[in-house]
Amino acid sequence: MSALPDELWRQILEIGIKNSKFNYKDLCCISISCRRLNRLSSEDPLWSHFLSSDFPSSNQRNPSPNTNPNSNNSTSTSVKSTYKIKFDREKARKVAAHRRAVLRKESEVLEFERKIREIENGLRQETEKMRAAITELSNLHKVRQASVALNVWQPEVIRGRQKQIVEQSAVPVESRVHSLEMELKLCRQQLAGFDKAYRDEKRRLEIAREQLASMKYHPVRDYRLISSGDKEGNKRKKKLKTSVICKSLKLFVVESGADGSHNGS
Repeated sequence: MSALPDELWRQILEIGIKNSKFNYKDLCCISISCRRLNRLSSEDPLWSHFLSSDFPSSNQRNPSPNTNPNSNNSTSTSVKSTYKIKFDREKARKVAAHRRAVLRKESEVLEFERKIREIENGLRQETEKMRAAITELSNLHKVRQASVALNVWQPEVIRGRQKQIVEQSAVPVESRVHSLEMELKLCRQQLAGFDKAYRDEKRRLEIAREQLASMKYHPVRDYRLISSGDKEGNKRKKKLKTSVICKSLKLFVVESGADGSHNGS
C-alpha cells in the first residue's frame, strides 16, 4: 500500500464514488483503516460528490463554503463538515417526520378503539332491549293463552289463576304483540348491523396496530429480543434434528453391518 502514490489512491476513491460503488458509510469505514486513507478520504472533492448527489437542492441554494484551495480540510468550513451538518439536519427532519407519522397512526388506533367501544355499547343496549321485548312477548303469549283457556271448562282454581293473569295485562294483547314482533325484527336488524360494523372496525384496528408495530420496529434494538417461546421452539427443533440424525446414523450402521455380514457369508 505504501508503494502507491496519493494520486493513485485519490483516483481509486474517486472512481469508486463516481461509479456508485462507495457511499458515505463506505468512505467513513475506509478512513479508519489507516492514517493515510484517513487523510485522503477527508479531502473536499470526494465529499463534494456526496454533497451534490445526496443534497442536490440544498447544494444549489448553498454552494460549497470551501472556495479557497489552500484552506485546510480539518477546518469547520470543509465540505465534509458541511455534509455532516446537512446530514444531521436531514436525519433530524426524517426522525421528526417519522415521529409525526407514529403519532398519527397512534391517534388512528385510538379512534378505532373508541368506535369499537361505541359499537359494543350499542350492541349491549340492543341486546338488553331485545331481551326485554322477548320477555314481554312471552308474558303476552301467556296472557293470550289464559284468555283462550277461560272459554274452556276447567276447575275453579285454574280459572281463577288464568283470570288473574288476564286482568294483570293493562294493554291490548294483539296490538302489543304485533308491535313487539316488529320491535324484535328491528332489534335483530340493528344487531346484524352492529355486528358487521364491529367486525369491520376490528379488522381496521388490527391492520392499524400491525402498521404501528412495523413503524415502531427498530432492528438493532429488537434483534436480540428473543422470547422464551422462541427459545423453547429452537430447543425443540435442535432436539428433533439431533434425533433424526441419530436415527439416520443407526440405520446406516445397521445397513452397513448387514451388508458386511452378507458379503462375509
